[in-house]
Amino acid sequence: MSKILIRGAKVLGGEPQDVLIDGGTIAEVGSGLSAEGAEVVEAEGKVLLPGLVDLHTHLREPGREDSETVLTGTRAAASGGYTTVFAMANTFPVADTAGVVEQVWRLGKEHGYCDVQPIGAVTVGLEGRKLAELGAMHESAAGVTVFSDDGKCVHDAVIMRRALEYVKAFGGVVAQHAQEPRLTEGAEMNEGIVSAELGLGGWPAVAEESIIARDVLLADHVGSRVHICHLSTAGSVEIIRWAKSRGIAVTAEVTPHHLLLTDELVRTYNPVYKVNPPLRTERDVMALREALADGTIDIVATDHAPHPHEDKDCEWAAAAMGMVGLETALSVVQETMVDTGLLDWAGVADRMSVRPAQIGQATGHGRPVSAGEPANLTLVDTAYRGLVEPAGFASRSRNTPYEGRELPGRVTHTWLRGKATLVDGKLT
Repeated sequence: MSKILIRGAKVLGGEPQDVLIDGGTIAEVGSGLSAEGAEVVEAEGKVLLPGLVDLHTHLREPGREDSETVLTGTRAAASGGYTTVFAMANTFPVADTAGVVEQVWRLGKEHGYCDVQPIGAVTVGLEGRKLAELGAMHESAAGVTVFSDDGKCVHDAVIMRRALEYVKAFGGVVAQHAQEPRLTEGAEMNEGIVSAELGLGGWPAVAEESIIARDVLLADHVGSRVHICHLSTAGSVEIIRWAKSRGIAVTAEVTPHHLLLTDELVRTYNPVYKVNPPLRTERDVMALREALADGTIDIVATDHAPHPHEDKDCEWAAAAMGMVGLETALSVVQETMVDTGLLDWAGVADRMSVRPAQIGQATGHGRPVSAGEPANLTLVDTAYRGLVEPAGFASRSRNTPYEGRELPGRVTHTWLRGKATLVDGKLT
């Protein structure tokens, strides 16, 4: 692998520096580095970050290759600046055995434009009745450390307790999709003024908050780690803040779309805005932004949820829930957090690379941009502004809520262990 000199980049948004990559490693960081024998990437004015890490991606393979594959999903990830993604377990078959997680892991090794770390199911078939092969998945070649029934809640408190106890033995974490199923029967959008006016079934905030409250208490009781997926309400933020003040081992994520979009958009009846958990109110959005800024919410995770055209281009009630997000996540975070002054670029690196890598134990990712570290890097043109055009997405699906919307920032280069996966905005 040849040498690469990234010249004049603002590392984590700081002063311009040169970064020399030699093979798969950062060889040197400084000013005026020699370009002898190196391919030069002119990066003046651009921001250099550690490669992004997504703790919540749906790659759909095996079983729903009409929506996404490991190949297309990781191409989308590289386009968005990601160097590793954690693939959720709600595939067909469900990733609830060592065999299935190893299949996903090997597909990532063979075809991935970024590293792919499978997430194992907590329960067999995501049915919430019996623990899956947690130990076997951890001991497999995939080395699973994160377990989740995402798409469904582990609603049985006894099962959740047992899962927390089991993963504690090897330092794993249970990632909970917080949704009390009895409180969301027939729910189609956030419960509030808009749902009442539209006559759509309401999805109350308490359905999320009650599960989070229960699970942080269970984690405290067991002495284990719990991670809360896609936080969406102001009340959930307060529960997480309380739990952390008590020293409970809880982490939480927020999606880009919950940082920007509100339930007012549902007035259009456009199914592209149908998502789980639902878009909430402006008050919730502001609370989520503040919590991400102050560290109550640990990370940004995309919940990239691709669907084929026919599953979204239909009436609201019949439409699938979910949005693609890998290729727009960094732009939305710039819009909502950086350009508003809530986070600087070092903070973005922390929330979108360092902390998710730590939570998921992604070795070699989320590391400092310094000599001797793996060359997993992302270069961003933060001055760019442009319209989102899903026709140009690398993802197999196009269900983005941002079509035609102007967003800031564009990832121009991504390097995975020194190998360019994206150059000048084009996949290699």
